[in-house]
Amino acid sequence: MILGAVLAGGQSSRFGSDKAIAEFQGRTLLARAVDTLSGWCEHVVVIGRETAPAPTLPDWPGPGLGPLAGIAAALHLARDEGYDMVLTCGVDSLDLPENLPDLLGAAPAFLATQPVIGLWPASAVAAIEAVLKGEGRHSMLHFAETIGARAVNAPANPANINTPADLAALETRHGL
Repeated sequence: MILGAVLAGGQSSRFGSDKAIAEFQGRTLLARAVDTLSGWCEHVVVIGRETAPAPTLPDWPGPGLGPLAGIAAALHLARDEGYDMVLTCGVDSLDLPENLPDLLGAAPAFLATQPVIGLWPASAVAAIEAVLKGEGRHSMLHFAETIGARAVNAPANPANINTPADLAALETRHGL
């Protein structure tokens, strides 16, 4: 079983406002991310927000630790609830490949251009805890290296919305 997790705990500092509620084609980025993962996963949660169109969880062990804390929260839930793996994406990841789970293959794997988009085994809980609590790097790539995750190239890079200009460029690409 796959648990879907939308990472939505960022500060949106480059965006200038809460990008999770920014709209693209009449729907919020958050709703789009939840709907996308719902097509591949048995259950979807949103990490790092108190309100969302899906159940929410706080970052683990707490806020302000970046996407690793969101993935850690999802891995804890997956382990505790009997899920085999977690499929993650950022709230700002649009245009994900339609075959994302097949493209990623066996866990652990992530998209080379956006490591927050990945398939992680629930058994990686101890490894992510060690990375977050350790003295070394607290980066997605360090976690990926620690568990032997594969970097997978997508045929086209998914959109990564960091600024209002990124969102406007995506709207232009989609003819809006």
